[in-house]
Amino acid sequence: MKLGDWIRSRFRGEGAAGDEQLTPPEFTFSAVTIGLLIGCLLCFTNLYFGLQTGWISMMSLQSALIGFLVSKMLPTPLSPQEIIVVQTTAVATGTMPLAAGFVGILPALGLLDEEKDGSPPIHLTWIATIGWSCSIAFFGVFLSPPIRKQVIIEEQLAFPSGTATAQLISVLHQLPPPDTSLRCRSAYRTLETEEMANHTALIDEVDTVTLNMDEPEVHDERDVVQQEGWMDLVYSFLASGVMTLAAYFFPIIFSVPLFGKYLASEWLWSFTPSLSYVGQGIIMGFPTTLSMNLGMLVGWGVLSPLSRSSGWAPGPVGDMSNGARGWILWVSLAIMCTDSFVSLLPVLQSYLARLVSSWKAPKPGDAAQEEEDNEVETPGRLVPGRWVVNGLLVSISVGTWLVWIVFGDEGIKPWATLIGFAVGGLLSVLGVRALGETDLNPVSGLGKISQLLFAWIQPGNVVANIIAGGVAEAGAQQAGDLMQDLKTGHLIRASPRAQFYGQLIGSALSIIVSTTAYTLYQRAYTIPGPSFPAPTAYVWLSLARLLRDGQLPEKSSVFMLLFAFLFAVIAGIKVMATRRGLPYARWIPSGVAFAIGFLNTPSFSLARLIGGLIEYWYHGRVAKTGGADICLIVIASGFVLGEGVMSILSLVLRTCGVGVLSCWGCSGGICPGCPG
Repeated sequence: MKLGDWIRSRFRGEGAAGDEQLTPPEFTFSAVTIGLLIGCLLCFTNLYFGLQTGWISMMSLQSALIGFLVSKMLPTPLSPQEIIVVQTTAVATGTMPLAAGFVGILPALGLLDEEKDGSPPIHLTWIATIGWSCSIAFFGVFLSPPIRKQVIIEEQLAFPSGTATAQLISVLHQLPPPDTSLRCRSAYRTLETEEMANHTALIDEVDTVTLNMDEPEVHDERDVVQQEGWMDLVYSFLASGVMTLAAYFFPIIFSVPLFGKYLASEWLWSFTPSLSYVGQGIIMGFPTTLSMNLGMLVGWGVLSPLSRSSGWAPGPVGDMSNGARGWILWVSLAIMCTDSFVSLLPVLQSYLARLVSSWKAPKPGDAAQEEEDNEVETPGRLVPGRWVVNGLLVSISVGTWLVWIVFGDEGIKPWATLIGFAVGGLLSVLGVRALGETDLNPVSGLGKISQLLFAWIQPGNVVANIIAGGVAEAGAQQAGDLMQDLKTGHLIRASPRAQFYGQLIGSALSIIVSTTAYTLYQRAYTIPGPSFPAPTAYVWLSLARLLRDGQLPEKSSVFMLLFAFLFAVIAGIKVMATRRGLPYARWIPSGVAFAIGFLNTPSFSLARLIGGLIEYWYHGRVAKTGGADICLIVIASGFVLGEGVMSILSLVLRTCGVGVLSCWGCSGGICPGCPG
């Protein structure tokens, strides 16, 4: 094959050079470039919000929409399949702060105490952080193709976010609606969770638009998206960015003592009117934000004062060691683990049932069924099996070696890292299956499962516990996020190989971007610290310490057991209700969202509740009367990206020594980082 033919075939997603039927270009320079640009913005945004709150957004649907709007500036707009590559590349780039542990694992290692943990704090250099990121950045990417074959092609799981994105792309490009009526032939059923419910209205709306594609209104709607979409995005982006920059110079803007200065300074009850928080609330949806605020009320309105007044948490309320925030952290941990475990039980049961049935000898009449292959793509558009095998072997081998180079034998033994990769592969199957059914990847619970395992494998080693847990969680999180994109590509008939290339390139670039951004944040701020508390770091470290010495804060074990039992029951009811398709299932509190309300201060939850209320009102009033959901998605995306991008400028100003202009209204102790 000539070099030119090989390059052309790679960018067209073709197979051998002899293939007679040429497919339109999919993996193009324009698509990859736009995807990388959007992904870099998402990377900074997710790192910023992840260090603040521990919560990041996949932004898959939003990436596709922004990519569509950007492509309108090109001489030749991108095709639907190219938009899939844009979205896949952006997601792979933007989610690295969570996959590589920048918002949890690395800050947790910096909190180590030699007296408590047997190891001094570990602060990685830039090059060491690059090595750590490389060790886990590609494992989930190479896991994706074989998992795709099972959960998307054979079992045909729903993956609601991926399906909603495919519906949106079909509307924007005036395509027939993708066939989402297929359901798996096994015992699996699609579950409707908060996230899926958020997309239900969008799917209904785009179905209505698509089914009337021959009518003039469709073209009007598409013109509105193209002409007004940019303006909505720009205005919302600018509004959020200007407000964020103003809050940098006047911190009181994002720390309004809405309930009085005493509650703000002593009990951390303030309000952050951040437009990005509102945008995230719109994306999360009202049921999720409602669960989060219920958790906030119980944690910060009941348990925090109770632990302080009873003497169980005598330190300052915000202290994570002996204050009320550190005390309710344990209750939050119990809720997250219980909710994740109960939610995984039906998935695990179905998975084991399939394994058992596959081991049984097939009946004579089942021979044809056993040989049936439901793959719809040609071999030239799929990722070859040898690539997967070689890629997994190389990523695991090189990853184990890099972890050993970065942390040494004192940190984690190479054989333990190998076990971490193996555990990560098993947990990835469970996580992806849960994501496909429920639209929720329970990586928080899966990470805790790996920590429990390594407490037995390497007892007493806090560093190994955190690192091995991070290795296992990375694979599950990355494979799950990428599987949503592969579902979108499957419905739009995009080349899985083109998506695979985008995932590899996005992950590779994100290593540099995430590491550099995290290093700059470390130089400019104390992490964890007042401005960036990195709450998930305390979750990782606290569980590792508990597994090492078994010590809990006073009376916290009683409340952990109480709330664990309560949310085991609630999670069980929620699973049964969603499996039966009961309409009230989406309103049953989400344990993970409820626990997030414990982890973060009230200012995190209140603004997101406003966004959730806007989303609920919009779908109940505007969208129900024929309004399009696309406008709301664009505005929410602009809000989130505006603050995330402006955080880069704030970081530069901080690094250059430019501080606040005025502390008016603070009077000490209200704003993050305030010296009091």
